[in-house]
Amino acid sequence: MRLTRRQRLAGVAMVVVGGLTLAACGSDSDGGSAGGSDAVITVYGTNPQNPMIPTATNEVGGGDPIQNLYAGLVAYNADGSVVNEVADSIDSKDSINWTVKLKDGWKFTDGSPVTAQSFVRAWNYGANPANKQLNNYFFYPIEGTDDVGNTTDGAKEMSGLKVVDDKTFTIKLKSAESDFPLRLGYSAYFPVPDSAFDSSGKITKEYGDHPIGNGPYMLTKKGWEKAKQIAMVPNPDYKGAHKPKNGGLTFKFFNSTDSAYSAVQSGELDVLDQVPPSALTTFETDGDVKAYNEPGSSFSSITIPERLPHFKGEEGNLRRAAISQAINRKEITEKIFNGARTPAKDFTSPVLDGWTDSVPGNEVLNFDAAKAKDLWAQADKIAKWDGKFQLAYNNDGAGNKEFSEAVANQIKNTLGIDASAKVYATFDELRKDVTDRTIKTAFRTGWQADYPSMLNYLGPIYATGAGSNDGDYSNKQFDKLVSEASAAQGDARYKLITEAQTLLLKDLPALPLWYQNATAVTGQDVKGFVFTWQQKPQYYALTK
Repeated sequence: MRLTRRQRLAGVAMVVVGGLTLAACGSDSDGGSAGGSDAVITVYGTNPQNPMIPTATNEVGGGDPIQNLYAGLVAYNADGSVVNEVADSIDSKDSINWTVKLKDGWKFTDGSPVTAQSFVRAWNYGANPANKQLNNYFFYPIEGTDDVGNTTDGAKEMSGLKVVDDKTFTIKLKSAESDFPLRLGYSAYFPVPDSAFDSSGKITKEYGDHPIGNGPYMLTKKGWEKAKQIAMVPNPDYKGAHKPKNGGLTFKFFNSTDSAYSAVQSGELDVLDQVPPSALTTFETDGDVKAYNEPGSSFSSITIPERLPHFKGEEGNLRRAAISQAINRKEITEKIFNGARTPAKDFTSPVLDGWTDSVPGNEVLNFDAAKAKDLWAQADKIAKWDGKFQLAYNNDGAGNKEFSEAVANQIKNTLGIDASAKVYATFDELRKDVTDRTIKTAFRTGWQADYPSMLNYLGPIYATGAGSNDGDYSNKQFDKLVSEASAAQGDARYKLITEAQTLLLKDLPALPLWYQNATAVTGQDVKGFVFTWQQKPQYYALTK
């Protein structure tokens, strides 16, 4: 059965417990601690994996700050609805040829104007594989991406992008994509000023360490203090829909969400957007905090790359299916997460329009010890297992240690193999090994959607060559179905998405685990907390 997001959330109340009364590159100030609109709000964050360049960032440590430092052509409201931001209009008659017109008056925090070239130059840079940008995949729909960086004449621009004048540019896609404007609020499509580029046309690391944006906030002079925090204040020239109601944001880094939770209790941190398992049974009755709990859009999984021994070809398919059915998702979501997770039925999220719990093949996500053992035995007939299974996780994410150890124990007990969890201290350390392809184990993965569509959970993660395709999965039929779904609408689109997911459930490039509830705690004096459709705080609305 397919449901609309409105139908799924009808009757589900957000729980709030605790307080019932509810022109420069950087500022000279790190912000004050006064109340009301002057208050700087401290929020939980993790150290970014890479310099904060929009086309090079696809993880939340850098993504959350970037979303506040830049404004794109469109912006997303808390409910996932889309409004024009820098764009005055985005029009097409055939869903292939698009004309974008910009609003007047937008500028970067260094005073330079935001022009059509600010978008086109940034997109061309992101699309060029020579620049090794992690969000390269998001430009694939544009005509000419196959030629950029790959032709004998060294083409550096996509033929499908044309600047008409300072306020107008055109986009030509390879094929019709009716929802193309929907994705243009994602950070890959943000504009970048000319000052970001060096004389050779490269975006500098110095820019990434102290980016100049056009969004609701701008960095303070201290800005990003590595392994400590990222501090920003309101951008006085911001002209968009999300004008800050506070005196600034500071993303503070913690070694664990347990220590961050304690910091909220003591008043040292204002907002923690993921409650650790140690507090899940008590946070809604904890008098030291305000608590929030509602359905969310985040998706958790395990990736086991084919490049690992025993996980290639038919043997690998059998072993991934065996491991999937050796995991008792229901037990973990109840005992470790106290019901704040829901066992997965697919690769997307139940809060999205068109979602169904009846994708053919999703029985592979059910716990079945006998089936798991049989599948493992079939794989052993191809090549006898002779190693140990490890699952890597980062310790600075809520519940990662607990669930990774539980999953490893379930695999060990069901399949009778040596299985264990492997810890990385921080998310950026784990992601570096994943990105560099130096990791030698399975690893935890997850997805926070970039734009409100089931396709965003599929193409960017599992399409051939996609920037977030951590397991290097490739299936041409899957790629074709995703491409066709992008051009389709309504039931035709959902049918194609289901067919694509059926392929994923057979190949299991990742093992879906669960959908994550949006849980958070704030200080008693914090007001204006609202979860966005991305399961993140609506940062600009926070006050105290």
